Amino acid sequence: MPVVIALVALWAFFAIQSDIFLTPRNLSNLLQQSTVIGVMALGLMFVLLVKEIDLSIAAIHGVTAVFSAKLIVDYGFPLWLALPIAILIGAAIGSCSARWVNWVGVPSFVVTLGLGLALNGIQLLLLPATARYGLLGTGMEYIAQTTISGASAWLTWAVGLALLAGLIFSGVSRRRRAGLEVSTLHSVVLPLVGAGVLAAIVVLVLNASQGIPLPVLIFVILLGVGGYVLNETQFGLFLYAVGNNDEAARRAGIKVPLIRMAAFAIAGGVAAIAGIIASSRTLGVGVFSGGGVGGGTLLLESIAAAVIGGVSLFGGRGSIHAALLGALVIGTVQNGLNLMGVENEVRLIVTGLLLVLAVSIDKIIEKLTGQQSF
Repeated sequence: MPVVIALVALWAFFAIQSDIFLTPRNLSNLLQQSTVIGVMALGLMFVLLVKEIDLSIAAIHGVTAVFSAKLIVDYGFPLWLALPIAILIGAAIGSCSARWVNWVGVPSFVVTLGLGLALNGIQLLLLPATARYGLLGTGMEYIAQTTISGASAWLTWAVGLALLAGLIFSGVSRRRRAGLEVSTLHSVVLPLVGAGVLAAIVVLVLNASQGIPLPVLIFVILLGVGGYVLNETQFGLFLYAVGNNDEAARRAGIKVPLIRMAAFAIAGGVAAIAGIIASSRTLGVGVFSGGGVGGGTLLLESIAAAVIGGVSLFGGRGSIHAALLGALVIGTVQNGLNLMGVENEVRLIVTGLLLVLAVSIDKIIEKLTGQQSF
């Protein structure tokens, strides 16, 4: 709720400062601008839940985007083959980081920081002499430019609501079979109606512009899959268990190293998806992909989005909506300040202060709830 209240306050402030902010076209742009950061934060969330950190996700984002472009432009690979290969490579890189952490015992921030710098070098080696691959005419442009509008948008809304209803009823029936008390109002009606109304408002706003952008729909699908994994699977339970107390999880029979590897692999694969979305928007990849050397602001904004959204840096706490809310906060600050004509330096200062504030609140929550950092 504090994040939602802060987001509403930011929207109210920027709406007063600019008449353009709440127009359908600008809100559509805001959602698209928030997509890449949101996808990155979603992947990073799995690593943070197991009390680790991955500072190489921006580099994975960049190197997989460049590698997929090289496959398409230089070797003539079709999109349906090049893009899955890039995602698999991203997942493999992430799992290798976790493997080294498990094997040697080096802190993950050191391993991933060094790996990120190495990947930046590989990215430069993959680029041609022009230091850029153009993707116009390869089909990549359709990812960013495709929109779902009119009746198709409402059909998408109906399908999404039906899937959510199935997920809710599945969870409720499973709890009732286990002999647990379940409130139909709080567990079924309110979540379903709330999600349906909110999604309907979003569809109305986006239809008033050009429709639902495909990158936004991809982000929503990833959120749905991530929510199912975290809330409805044994693997999701194991993630929280390892993040809260890895030694207790090990004694309970959970294969802690394997869970860590899976979390890092998910982060790497999702970072590659974010790289694909970003390259489809810019219609090219280069030195700038992945935020440039060291990750640039992309890495910091991804971490900030996850933490601002409510994921704990101390492991074991966070839910799937954190990626969405955090990305919207970062995207709102960027979009609103741009409309106000504020310099980029101020935007960076505001984002940095938001990150410090979010981590401070997280630490206060940790002290008040008695949760310990191990």
